[in-house]
Amino acid sequence: MGSETPCSIHLLTPVVTEGLRTLDELDIFKSPGTQLTHSILRTGPPSIECEVDQALAVPGTIKQAIKAERNGASAVIIDCMGDPGLRPAREAVTIPVLGPAETSMHLAAMLGQKFCIVTVLESVRPMMMNNVRLYGVQEKLASIRVVDIPVLEIHQRGDEVQEALAGEALAAVEQDGADVIILGCTGFLGCADKIRKRLLVAKYDVPVIDPIPATFCMAEALVRSGLSHSKKAYPYFREKAFVGYEISRV
Repeated sequence: MGSETPCSIHLLTPVVTEGLRTLDELDIFKSPGTQLTHSILRTGPPSIECEVDQALAVPGTIKQAIKAERNGASAVIIDCMGDPGLRPAREAVTIPVLGPAETSMHLAAMLGQKFCIVTVLESVRPMMMNNVRLYGVQEKLASIRVVDIPVLEIHQRGDEVQEALAGEALAAVEQDGADVIILGCTGFLGCADKIRKRLLVAKYDVPVIDPIPATFCMAEALVRSGLSHSKKAYPYFREKAFVGYEISRV
């Protein structure tokens, strides 16, 4: 295994809203020889901002992960900081399935002592907190802060989003003791550099993790290292009649 290993990453955006993600946004992150594909859901929520939204995204996420593996994907990235369907999708395929929340939190735990997640809305906080506990990094969490901007308004309010993110990131460092910042929505793609520069102006040399690029690099590393999730931890689901759902590995 190594850099010559074929690598095809499938980005699965677990909502039904078209146009939230384009492959052009990720071209600068991929290594030479890496192919990138993308899908959204046919049924599910328009955005993910609470546990209900996340639950409604899970069946379609499982189905799309299976389809991606059948179509030759080497790994799947779930394009949402709620990591909807992450563990069920791992039970459905053999290829690595990565969630940006899990990846970013463990990366943040490596890069500093305490991290802050800056996310979209107050309704996201319980979902984030549940994942912090599940991923075993609760002792590393300094805070979860919100900018009070819905997911579907991020692109239209770009300057306001970056200003709000920078303000909350600075407050997290100064007031909460954070020494790493995680952008808590994959819709914040591309904002990390400006926020880091704002922190540097304030004399804080603090990493700012943009979840999708970080997860993309991790997916490539797993593929090129020949690694995937444990089938003891994530065994195949048993085939049965799922009424109302067309989900099958065979």
